[in-house]
Amino acid sequence: MTTSPPGTRIHVSASAARAIDTAIDDAVERASFETVTKAPPKSAQAQMRFLTKTEKGSTKAVAARLGVSRRTVERYLAGQHKTPRAALREALGREVAGSWQPRVRQRARKRAATTAGLAIETRATFGYEAPAGTTDEARERLIRVDLPATYANRIFTAQRGESSQELRDIIAEGLAEVYFRDGGRRAQGLDVVLTDIDYIDMRFK
Repeated sequence: MTTSPPGTRIHVSASAARAIDTAIDDAVERASFETVTKAPPKSAQAQMRFLTKTEKGSTKAVAARLGVSRRTVERYLAGQHKTPRAALREALGREVAGSWQPRVRQRARKRAATTAGLAIETRATFGYEAPAGTTDEARERLIRVDLPATYANRIFTAQRGESSQELRDIIAEGLAEVYFRDGGRRAQGLDVVLTDIDYIDMRFK
């Protein structure tokens, strides 16, 4: 642990910042997918049919989404190919998950952003900025906490690119308020910076 004079800002490298933001974005998408009420198609043929339907019958559009040829899409639709390679299998799962039950997921997001909030579990490393000085803590913390709806709304807004704040900053601010400062009952003036993240999971409440 190192301590710096008051006013010193904690530096997070660009690569670390991108990795943290990606982890948070992925966690939000997983939480969103967990709200669906019906399982998505499992077979490659059924997944291709679903994606083709979402693209209004355009196999060209499906091929572009999956990074394969139009002919490949057509072969899976016809049942000529049944077992995709790893890259295509991953792309199919990702694209189907992203398009499955959008209205159900939209309602869950709206509820989280207006009334219910988010449950978060993360194992991460933090730095601390306070009037007395700046501290960079090396050890990871395991934190389980509920964030109010205002933070869920800000996270979703940032995901849409409608906010100047980064996802990591919103999460850090929420953890600082709810966990570290305990809603104003301790650690007055303490700000928190996410410097590294091992994992993060979320659940829409």
